[in-house]
Amino acid sequence: MQRHLLRMGLISLFAAALLTAAAPVRAQNAPSAVAIADYRAKLAQYEKARLAYEEEASAYWDAVVEKRHTRNGKRRTTEPVLLTDYVLTQPPIYSGPPRPIDPAAPGPEQGEKPPMPVIADFLKAAAEQFGFVPERPSESEFKRAYAKTALAAGLTRDQIVGVYSFETGGNGTYDMQAGVTPTRPRAISPAVGYNQLLSTNSVSLLAEQGNRFLTILRQKAKPLTGEAKLSMDTKIEALKRMIAFSRSVPNNWNDHDRLAKTTPGGLGIHAAILDRDIGPLLQVQKLLDSVRFARGKHYTAPLAAAELELMNLTGDGNGIDMVMMPMDFRARVPTANFFQRSGYERNPVARRTAVVAGLLADIESKMKSASQSPGAKDLAAAF
Repeated sequence: MQRHLLRMGLISLFAAALLTAAAPVRAQNAPSAVAIADYRAKLAQYEKARLAYEEEASAYWDAVVEKRHTRNGKRRTTEPVLLTDYVLTQPPIYSGPPRPIDPAAPGPEQGEKPPMPVIADFLKAAAEQFGFVPERPSESEFKRAYAKTALAAGLTRDQIVGVYSFETGGNGTYDMQAGVTPTRPRAISPAVGYNQLLSTNSVSLLAEQGNRFLTILRQKAKPLTGEAKLSMDTKIEALKRMIAFSRSVPNNWNDHDRLAKTTPGGLGIHAAILDRDIGPLLQVQKLLDSVRFARGKHYTAPLAAAELELMNLTGDGNGIDMVMMPMDFRARVPTANFFQRSGYERNPVARRTAVVAGLLADIESKMKSASQSPGAKDLAAAF
């Protein structure tokens, strides 16, 4: 009953938002009465269809959450997870009329979102907030440092090259940002690097692993002299300031996300991923955390590259759920079981592949193809 009331409340809020949006807006050139009447008639049709869809979709995603809680509870008590512990139908798809355009609404340019921050913004914030300027090596030097760090952590060449191939298409650079190309400077995400770490990942990793990173850098500093020693000492002091800032909020994803996305310090921390010493540590640690998470769930087999990417793509909890799923379940369980609604609706791969078996096959296919690209071959040769 409580869940039903919550769902009805959300639907009521959606209806209120539609009515608010329908309110007339002053414009320099007022639309005709005929245009307004046509708009209102179409809007009423849209509202009716959309509200019906929202009720159906809300019930579906409530069931996804409820069954996820059931599976988590079973795993805590070592009970077997059954096929019926997943939602076995695909999410409903809205098939009604599109939302009509309000003839009295202002132009779209008045409602544009601020642009996604890019590498230049991260660098500027890092210099201003922490006095940090990353030491940016050549691509081949970074690949060698990345490979060395990965091997020292116990990760394999196949895992690293596979994730790199999928995340970057096999030719990505260590400073590659999601959506940015030579002809398109606007980013679609703050994700940067070989396994596309988000700015929130950078904040979380420093908060949780910062002391270990400092120990590694101090070991590197010991044999250095002259300018090299001074440069490393300066880097260490800046890293200490970044770690302290990352720990200025509670150690949870939501607080790290707010810090990363809404503060200059959070933007600046993400620049550390470009540094020849810190960047490989951040990237490798993200994957290593997934491997350790799997072991903590008593999955002792080595993670294949596609399985590791599955955890990197959907989060460790959802990823290991799919990795540990019996083979005969994979062809029947929809990918929607492993996403929040908003994340699923933004993920064309999850929607297109439909079921777990399809998602894994898609990852494996893309890895195999992209691993033949020059960048992937160069990374493989660095091991």
